[in-house]
Amino acid sequence: MSHASTPQGSRDSLALGSGPARGKAHDWAATPLGLPALWPPVLRLTFEICQNSSLPSAIYWGADLLLLCNDAWLELHADESGVGLPARELDAARLRNIRVWPAGFEQTHTVQRHGAMESTLWRYDITRLQDDKTSSLLGLLVQGHEIGGTAGHGYRRALEVLNCISTATIAEQDPEKVTQLVTDAGVELTGAAFGAFFYHVVNEAGERMMLYTLSGAHRDAFAGFPMPRRTSLLTVTFEERHVVRIDDIRKDPRYGRNAPLFGMPQGHLPVRSYMAVPVVSREGKAIGTLLFGHPSPGRFFARHEALMCGLAAQAAIAIENARLLQHVREANEMLEQRVAERTQELTELHEALRQAQKMEAIGQLTGGIAHDFNNLLQGISGSLEVLERHLAQGRTTGLERFVHGAQSAAQRAASLTQRLLAFSRRQTLNPHPVDVRQLVCGMADLIRRAVGPAILLEISPSEERLIATVDVAQLESALLNLAINARDAMPSGGELSIAATRRVLDECDARNFDLSPGAYAVLSVVDTGTGIPKEALGRIFDPFFTTKPMGQGTGLGLSMVHGFVRQSGGHVDVRSTLGVGTQIYLYLPLSDGDVEVASSPVSDALPNGPSAATVLVVDDEVVVRAPIVEALRDADYNVLEAADGREGLRVLESTTDVKLMIADVGLPGGLNGKEMAEAAQSMRPGLKVILITGYADQAAVPMPGTGMTMICKPFSMMELACKAAELLDA
Repeated sequence: MSHASTPQGSRDSLALGSGPARGKAHDWAATPLGLPALWPPVLRLTFEICQNSSLPSAIYWGADLLLLCNDAWLELHADESGVGLPARELDAARLRNIRVWPAGFEQTHTVQRHGAMESTLWRYDITRLQDDKTSSLLGLLVQGHEIGGTAGHGYRRALEVLNCISTATIAEQDPEKVTQLVTDAGVELTGAAFGAFFYHVVNEAGERMMLYTLSGAHRDAFAGFPMPRRTSLLTVTFEERHVVRIDDIRKDPRYGRNAPLFGMPQGHLPVRSYMAVPVVSREGKAIGTLLFGHPSPGRFFARHEALMCGLAAQAAIAIENARLLQHVREANEMLEQRVAERTQELTELHEALRQAQKMEAIGQLTGGIAHDFNNLLQGISGSLEVLERHLAQGRTTGLERFVHGAQSAAQRAASLTQRLLAFSRRQTLNPHPVDVRQLVCGMADLIRRAVGPAILLEISPSEERLIATVDVAQLESALLNLAINARDAMPSGGELSIAATRRVLDECDARNFDLSPGAYAVLSVVDTGTGIPKEALGRIFDPFFTTKPMGQGTGLGLSMVHGFVRQSGGHVDVRSTLGVGTQIYLYLPLSDGDVEVASSPVSDALPNGPSAATVLVVDDEVVVRAPIVEALRDADYNVLEAADGREGLRVLESTTDVKLMIADVGLPGGLNGKEMAEAAQSMRPGLKVILITGYADQAAVPMPGTGMTMICKPFSMMELACKAAELLDA
């Protein structure tokens, strides 16, 4: 039996080898490499492989090819004084071979054997050490093996196998593959009948060994046997971490002394020659054991023991590297899991905050709507109550002002709903090509009167035409609204600049504004007012949010502007500095349309329909249906009524010659207005239809049939009568 030792190194020094002549620590701090503790991990790992290899091995590191090597290398090359120095200061011929032959080269060495000098031929294989991420070259691992001389084929094959295992240890990350290679190589190099690698494990019954890899025999040969326990023989490799090599295990005094089998169990593979090599970690702990056996005695020798010690060192490095990588993967997975959990937690918190903000906005919106509509309803109901009382008393003088008051309140209510629809981007727009430059110039007098003499107004229209397809009335309202807001921000006077320019947005700018790249008309409204606080800047488009004192603003102006511009395919950009002023930019996409000429004003009188034309009005709400019926009769139409779709169809099935049907979209009874209109036109192909709705988004949907149009509530009786006359005259 013989013992194997593992070279040791301190934190700041690494031994050059295990031989007695060169076993001292090298002074790395005096070389360009510096202290080993500061070396890159790949250099430390490769150097340890180099030291544990029985092959002449050297590392050329970095751009200067700094030399590191083991004792086997030093025995062939007089390089001890050059360790840690650049290769250019060493053998020029070897350096030339390394550079000319990147895969490897051959070189002759004269060695002393059996008292005589002998010329031998050596093959040097070169392995590139690369960065895993960048694939850049970090250094070279050079390992030699003798291919000619008295060593013979067996030595050459052993060196080839060791070189293969050494390379696999660096490249392979799967410990099972490396230990299988080591086990297979051990069986080949030692001539064993079989070999195995066992992990050391601890269970309730004490320390045992778990079969991991097997070579030379099938796994079924061990399937019926329990795993080996800590016997007298295995204690040496378990605790003392020494190699056990026995010519005939049956003659060893430690064999057969452990109950209950007192030797190998019946049916076990025959073993006479026995060798156990511990696989030891860097910390000196036994990871496992390489076991080799042969049915004949005296088959394992000292050279086999030396080879297996090298293989065991390679296996230890591979296993520890795999464990380290596994720990890193587990740590990364745990970190990813924690990040995912934290991200989910933050997402839920953000969603809860968003929901709370949404509910706050809804509460603010409904509260504002309720307040404004209560005022409007008070005006309408109060005026109607006075009218009712005066009419009951026979007093007709002065009733006009109460009628006008109720109408004014109703118009303000319609304006309020229009602003809400603008904010929600669901208002019914009437876009036409308009020259933005002319619109700004045409509004100059109106804006000047609106802001007052204390504000210095400057209008700067573009020199080129800026044709945008927008709702002219909405754009005028938006511009006037912004001008009034600017005026209110300058109570002591100031300057207001309004300009219309052209700007082309590239992909980057368009992405920032959530727009498509292209040309845009830019309306800018710039004031020198008080500015908007930073904390309020992100809320200025919220409905009913205002920075003005109570009673001086509804908080719907900017929300209306924002909704209109976005619905028109544009963007609103707001910048403000406290004490300096505010700049608001409206981006509207340019188009190639021609500007339409404004039509002449129409008369206040209801247009009369064709003589004796019959109109069917279908609406379930009497308060909506009755004014329509009365207005149409005032316009000389014959009017029929129905409360739902089915009743309306029954009227159409009669012999009455109905020319026009006016129906609400939201009819009860399972047949809505659109379905009724389609059925009615199939019954009477020439029937004209006007659908009325209180939903602005429905008004934008194309009509399913010809001779059919839609009008959105609230509408005036004049607007309805004009639509009817236009449709019947078509």
